[in-house]
Amino acid sequence: MKTTVDLPEPLLREAQKLARREHTTLKALIEAGLRGVVSERSREQPFELADASVDGRGLQTAFRDAGWEQVRDAIYEQPE
Repeated sequence: MKTTVDLPEPLLREAQKLARREHTTLKALIEAGLRGVVSERSREQPFELADASVDGRGLQTAFRDAGWEQVRDAIYEQPE
């Protein structure tokens, strides 16, 4: 399939030099580069939220069996 790609002139010149040095074509270089990028990005792991717990032991003892109302009240409790 034919397509048109607009490349910066310095990049195109470097790619042409590399193709000559490696006895290949510009098309082959572009195809290899594009295959590499597609392969790399398709292997990327999906986003996973990091564990931000302080010590990894779950809720403080006072809140382990608490309902949402008790947790909410503690969050919004006004200091005396």
